Amino acid sequence: MNNKKIYPWVVVGLLWGVALLNYMDRQMLSTMKSAMMIDITELESATNFGRLMAVFLWIYGFMSPVAGMIADRVNRKWLIVGSLFVWSFVTLMMGYSTDYHQIYILRAIMGVSEALYIPAGLSLITDYHQEKTRSLAVGIHMTGLYTGQALGGFGATIAGAYSWETTFHWFGIVGIAYSIILILLLRDKKDHTVARPKEETGAKENPVSAAIKGMAMLFVNLSFWIILLYFATSSLPGWATKNWLPTLFAENLSIEMSEAGPLATFTIAISSFIGVIAGGILSDKWIQKNVRGRVYTGSIGLALTIPALLLLGYGHSFLMIIGGGLCFGIGFGIFDANNMPILCQFVSPRYRATAYGIMNMTGVFAGAAITSLLGESTDAGNLGHDFAMMAGLVFIALLVEVLFLRPKTVNKTNE
Repeated sequence: MNNKKIYPWVVVGLLWGVALLNYMDRQMLSTMKSAMMIDITELESATNFGRLMAVFLWIYGFMSPVAGMIADRVNRKWLIVGSLFVWSFVTLMMGYSTDYHQIYILRAIMGVSEALYIPAGLSLITDYHQEKTRSLAVGIHMTGLYTGQALGGFGATIAGAYSWETTFHWFGIVGIAYSIILILLLRDKKDHTVARPKEETGAKENPVSAAIKGMAMLFVNLSFWIILLYFATSSLPGWATKNWLPTLFAENLSIEMSEAGPLATFTIAISSFIGVIAGGILSDKWIQKNVRGRVYTGSIGLALTIPALLLLGYGHSFLMIIGGGLCFGIGFGIFDANNMPILCQFVSPRYRATAYGIMNMTGVFAGAAITSLLGESTDAGNLGHDFAMMAGLVFIALLVEVLFLRPKTVNKTNE
């Protein structure tokens, strides 16, 4: 077979592994609190543990646009390799931590290094895959994130069998070894220009001025603002399910958290797998017949999350809750598989990583805000009601996307 047909899928496979490690390494800390607080007593405080989790989100969010600008200016292979190596080394070193401050600093460094990956990885995939395979390729990559999130939940299980230090050590070593595999097999797209010459003078473009120019071009693009709005709005229930769905399952089904946690996690993970694959295939076929095919496919995904949120919020039977979880996972998966491909219809390749970095930042900050608000809602006994209320916000985002997002081409080229 022609290598040009095979290698784009090799890239997806290689980055699938990076995506898995990205989410697994960040997620497993949240499950190992009980094991770690025996040796690090500061973790007995929920406030301290909350700060530990929050520092990652804030730094990850603030770094995301910067990470996108860097990815648009440097060789993405080495950015991805370096990012993976650093956060894996951080994971390894967490196993040697002896006090809270050491873990806090390492968690902050992880926020920086992990933020560098997603914009670079997605822009690399969309460069290798055009309209016929782009959404499916992005969707398959997203399943790596879901798998990593699910596997990260087993951190406590491994820590119980061995120790929390050993768990961090081995997960870190696996990531470092995988970075060596990437050095050997991953390569950037040849036409990804690191430093573009100015047409008039032939001089190299200043990286800072190029980054400022890229930001300016994005922020005068009305379509980008629309994408940013519906992405941020849809991130609210996305993060809500990540952080609060087990609690909602436990409350509405009157079951123990030990049962609710795995039930919620696997319900969303399995249905999201189905969603991203189905959404990728549908979008890639639809875009060949209609320039708005990806927009329509993403809209179908968003539309499915609306009844899902109502079922999750107000349901009190097993069938309603599980049905709501499955519907949400499928819908959000379809939506997730098409965000970057839709962006490619409005933003040229040289600014896509920057654009996705900004989107990632708004999504993370929206997630931080809703996580805090739902914490207060839980204390007030209104978690289900407020989950359902998010359906109204998603409906507004859906209307904005369908009415105002009108691409003129299936793939925006460099300007």
